Amino acid sequence: MSTEQMQNTNMDGQENAAPEADMSMERYLTFRSDGTTMGVSTDYVIEILTDQMITEIPMVPNFIKGIINMRGQIVPIIDMRLKMGKFADSTDTTCIIVLEIDSTCVGIQVDGVEQVLDIDKTQISPIPVEDQQGLVDGMISLSSQEVLLFLNCQELIRTY
Repeated sequence: MSTEQMQNTNMDGQENAAPEADMSMERYLTFRSDGTTMGVSTDYVIEILTDQMITEIPMVPNFIKGIINMRGQIVPIIDMRLKMGKFADSTDTTCIIVLEIDSTCVGIQVDGVEQVLDIDKTQISPIPVEDQQGLVDGMISLSSQEVLLFLNCQELIRTY
């Protein structure tokens, strides 16, 4: 699927006739982490990196994988598997999504990027259980019987 097609695809996988100016619609980049499908608003996404060398730094929480040098800017990298209390494992699809949240750049290492979806924000439900870390601030059912969890970027920055 081309970038243009991904940008104009709704959550049912059908192409939109034209981008709508509807204020309740928001575009999300979806990604996988330990078998969980998550989404992050494209408003936060700066870049997706593959094959990036991560420099480890001592005496930081285990979920902080290290730092990268992105065109002269030092960006901390959070391993989403470790942040969610899972085992860290890299594959050939592992990549880093660089986010800018409140003027702070941070990278999240994920198992892979899936697609870009236009989602009606009014259809997002609260999560039925309390998320101890507050990393998830909503969910929606996808057409394939899969649940998409929405990453709370503000909480991600606050807790790293």
